[in-house]
Amino acid sequence: MGKILAVLGGLVAMAGGVVLVALVWWPQFTCLVKGVIPPLLFFGGLIALIAGVSSFKDAARAKKLESELKEDEKKASPNA
Repeated sequence: MGKILAVLGGLVAMAGGVVLVALVWWPQFTCLVKGVIPPLLFFGGLIALIAGVSSFKDAARAKKLESELKEDEKKASPNA
């Protein structure tokens, strides 16, 4: 019974929040959204940039290790 009350309470709280935002605090809500979107875009882009640079570094490191492994195999083959 407690789980059902928790779900119903959550639904009532959500509905109340939507009504309050839509009818009472709409101008403040739009101001908040306008103020939050630019920093989110900036930090999202920063994270994407860092991930891309890291990916390039990982690919270069893997290529370097692969070439070193091939060189080691070539050096080991004639002696065997």
